[in-house]
Amino acid sequence: MTDYKMLFAGFGGQGILFVGKVAVNAGLCDGKEVSWLPSYGPEMRGGTANCSVCIADEPIGSPLVVNPNIFVAMNQPSYEKFISKVTPGGLVILDSTLIEAEHVREDVKLIRIPATEMAEQNDLQGLANIIILGKLYAETNFCSEESLQEGLKHCVPAKKQHLLAPNQKAIELGRAFAG
Repeated sequence: MTDYKMLFAGFGGQGILFVGKVAVNAGLCDGKEVSWLPSYGPEMRGGTANCSVCIADEPIGSPLVVNPNIFVAMNQPSYEKFISKVTPGGLVILDSTLIEAEHVREDVKLIRIPATEMAEQNDLQGLANIIILGKLYAETNFCSEESLQEGLKHCVPAKKQHLLAPNQKAIELGRAFAG
């Protein structure tokens, strides 16, 4: 049974809402029940942003994820704010370029991926979020591979189709990351 309660969190401008949309669209392509609930401060870029994503086989009772079983953190304040909310046995993926996790919970699986650094090294600035999505996919298979690609295609606007290939490359970098 599929019941992913995901929370993506970071600064505005890191693509937090976008990565949530890609995940939801991928789940939708697989015929799952989905919800996407954004939350961001009035200042947007540079302020805080997070989004709740649910992908399930059964109808979703609430789109708000209070206790995620998957938590993606892309900045230190978000990590500190939400790490205690992750359900025991949950998965935490953090951008280790930007986050130094001092207190690692023993009851969750923690994956550190230097996504921002990887994006910069591969001329994919601004795609650290998609690198993390690739790692999330590799760890969970929250959707089929075809649906992941379709979800991405659906979210990249027609006028920005030139960005589809770099996004696909970012997913592959995340999938291949073994550290």
